[in-house]
Amino acid sequence: MSALTDLLAFQRETEALAQVMGRLGWDQETVMPKGAAEQRSDEMAALESVLHARRTDPRVGEWLEKAEATTEAEAAQLRLIRRGYERAMKVPADLATALARTTSLAQGIWARARAADDVAHFLPTLEEVVNLRRQEAAALAGSDGTLYDALLDDYEPGMSGDEIAALFDRMRPRLVALRERVLGQGTPPKGLTGAFPEDRQLALAHEVAGAFGYDFLHGRIDQAVHPFSSGSGKDVRITTRVDEGEPLGCLYSTIHEVGHATYEQNIDEAYGLTALGQGVSMGVHESQSRIYENQLGRSAPFTSWLFNRMRAHFDDIGLHDQAAFHAAVNRVNAGFIRTEADEVHYNLHIMLRFDLERALISGDLAVADLEAAWNDRFEADFGVKVDRPSHGMLQDVHWSVGLFGYFPTYSLGNVYAGCLNEAMRRDIPDLDAHLAEGDPSPATFWLRERLQRHGGLRPPRETIMEATGGEISEAPLLDYLDAKFAAIYGV
Repeated sequence: MSALTDLLAFQRETEALAQVMGRLGWDQETVMPKGAAEQRSDEMAALESVLHARRTDPRVGEWLEKAEATTEAEAAQLRLIRRGYERAMKVPADLATALARTTSLAQGIWARARAADDVAHFLPTLEEVVNLRRQEAAALAGSDGTLYDALLDDYEPGMSGDEIAALFDRMRPRLVALRERVLGQGTPPKGLTGAFPEDRQLALAHEVAGAFGYDFLHGRIDQAVHPFSSGSGKDVRITTRVDEGEPLGCLYSTIHEVGHATYEQNIDEAYGLTALGQGVSMGVHESQSRIYENQLGRSAPFTSWLFNRMRAHFDDIGLHDQAAFHAAVNRVNAGFIRTEADEVHYNLHIMLRFDLERALISGDLAVADLEAAWNDRFEADFGVKVDRPSHGMLQDVHWSVGLFGYFPTYSLGNVYAGCLNEAMRRDIPDLDAHLAEGDPSPATFWLRERLQRHGGLRPPRETIMEATGGEISEAPLLDYLDAKFAAIYGV
């Protein structure tokens, strides 16, 4: 057998074990008994220890030295395996295990603190998570890199904090100007009213997920505090959440997670359980969830179809025409919650988190001062005082599980989605007619063929540029937002 064959067989087993660990994470957020948290942290730590040992196995280095690729896919696999091996070799095994154990426990502690609006209950755990991640970042960065960039590279390879900051500096003025124009119009659109039982919301969520191409033979929808997608290949699960007073949260969380899930489901089957068998980066992943949710799911043609489905499921929803429903779906207000934010405000939520977590990792902001820093920044950016911690620094699960460097990929995903939407609509001039029939399939097929099926074959930026045939820029996103909300609000 060749070095390449041995390496790829070994990698396949590593990928399979990583999927098992991911399934434990899904279970923890959906159906795991509350009393099992401590045992689960030991299970996660044990699996991480096994995975770290495999990722740093000396044979991987020997195989990489000898392996020769004969195809583009083999060359890409070697590139990704080498990158993973070099990063894993820099992180001590005991640190990797400690991180897995601590973040597994921290998730439950965060959930209880969030439910009780008790920041003090969470701070000691968050302090421990931040310290561990800073140790990991120092190991990865070495003497030449920065701590935050070392962590960001886990989620968006090749991107730096300075590049993100420059992007946000370019985006902020137009976003703030658009917000001021929209909010200056006075009375916001009317919202939905009526009865929205959980079973009917979930029934409509399943219907909409199917319309966007989610494969239920290889997936399922469950409920979680914080919606997410988990898995790849032939087992890709999503979660949503239900508020019986507000059905749009369930519907659009579902569409968002279906964007993630169908990316994983549509990757070429030949890449299953290989280094190419997952989305190439979180920014590219977010481009899929955001374009499904916003440019497709919140478009006027699709909401005209959804309006009729809403009335079929819930009877009276308090709105009597498609235009009013479209305005309600795209209502702009300075709300507290990122996952419920409108498209105008969403990136401002990300900018806040990016600046705070970058300061935490650099040591410029102490964990003990995070709540005050969050509240001050939120009031400055949104003009509203945070009323309780679950509407502030406790609202997101990310920091509890150590995902520092993850947040900016949401805005990168929005930028990528803007570029993809521009190219897609150029190629599918009659797309709106299909969306008005509740049929996004021309768009989802275009995304599958241009981007999703390739998995990790190309680096993130190259993936987007190959799909769109052009350079990456924030301009298409900002132009789309200006045009859309000018039409809705008459500004």
